[in-house]
Amino acid sequence: MSDTLLDARDVEVTYPSRGFRTPPFRALKGVSLDIKPGETVGLVGESGSGKTTLGRAILGLAPVSSGSIRYGDRELVGLDRAARRGLAHEIQVVFQDPYTSLNPAMLVADVLSEPLVAQGVAKSEAADRVEMLLGQVGLPADAGRRLPREFSGGQRQRIAIARALALEPRLIVCDEPVSALDLSTQARVLDLFIEIQDRTGVAYLFVSHDLSVVRHISHRVAVMYHGEIVEYGDCEQVTGDPRHPYTKKLLMAAPVPDPEMQRQRRVERQRLALL
Repeated sequence: MSDTLLDARDVEVTYPSRGFRTPPFRALKGVSLDIKPGETVGLVGESGSGKTTLGRAILGLAPVSSGSIRYGDRELVGLDRAARRGLAHEIQVVFQDPYTSLNPAMLVADVLSEPLVAQGVAKSEAADRVEMLLGQVGLPADAGRRLPREFSGGQRQRIAIARALALEPRLIVCDEPVSALDLSTQARVLDLFIEIQDRTGVAYLFVSHDLSVVRHISHRVAVMYHGEIVEYGDCEQVTGDPRHPYTKKLLMAAPVPDPEMQRQRRVERQRLALL
């Protein structure tokens, strides 16, 4: 496999019209980015910018109308469902809402063992793997005998992360994985992502609307606006010395605990709005 784990080039996603008066909608307009093994690329932008659509396109859940998405030497665009299932052990996903991404009727042990059994792992081996996964995300072994509703939001997201890790993927698409959590829980889950990456070498595409969250976890950052990447580069450069006005607006929108600095940011946002 090449030095680039995932390489998206000129990706277009257009949704068809939903009625006589509704034109087709271009959600992605020639988007390009790459992810290296063991790297976190943060994808940031406001709601409707297209960042989740790009994650879905990588996962085969959005209709790519043109462009290329290569995983190593393999083209992902146009793969059928069987081929996609064959890549499940390589590419996984953590969704935004831990309250809806887990089957409420299944015990946690069954939630975690399901992808393993589907890939042909023996049930006894899967049970051992589940216990190890729970330990990796900081949950006790007896958590497997409980239902998802018995856990807090942060604990449920840990379960979702454990499920994504079950098949030992090389890439995880993280779609707003901490946005439904309170600030203290966010910090703990972000630290968990970093710890897992340091231990396993997994790569992340980390989708978020919050630039401060992306800054905490990412090596590189891509900023999306109206279906296009308007700034892309090293995390320190993009978040510390942004070049594009939209990136500057995102930084100005992030709350700070200092009232005077918050006032200055509000004035700066107003100035940028006039540009």
